[in-house]
Amino acid sequence: MSQPATAASEPLTVRRLSLADLPQVMPIERRSFSAPWSLAMFGLEVSKPSGISLAALQGQQLVGYLVCSRYADVWHVMNVAVDPEVRRRGIGTALMNALFERADRPGERYTLEVRPSNASAVALYERLGFGSAGRRPGYYHDNREDALIMWREVR
Repeated sequence: MSQPATAASEPLTVRRLSLADLPQVMPIERRSFSAPWSLAMFGLEVSKPSGISLAALQGQQLVGYLVCSRYADVWHVMNVAVDPEVRRRGIGTALMNALFERADRPGERYTLEVRPSNASAVALYERLGFGSAGRRPGYYHDNREDALIMWREVR
């Protein structure tokens, strides 16, 4: 699905992701990942009261999303995706910064897993203060690629 020509010129807004957004999320998810989440997985995560799920919009068009869950005393960034047609325009950074605006407190910690082969995502997370803390061997089911484990702590 192509973005309307006007979407790229619209200002970016970030708001809470809702269940009503999932029909726009699913096509981006399928184009972004070789092992995409199911609609049911999104429904479960977006419905958790302890989590933070965000939508990035240009005009009325959803162009990216983030799902982050709270486990004990750690925020786990579960899923971040930007429509492939509008990547490298700061949308992923805007989503992550919106998460930090909502959740950052001194001592807060965040973790995530990312494919080492996804160099642009790894670079984004490093720019945002995440550091590598090891690997999960064979983490990704589609090709058994390891996951790079990254952490960020708020000072």
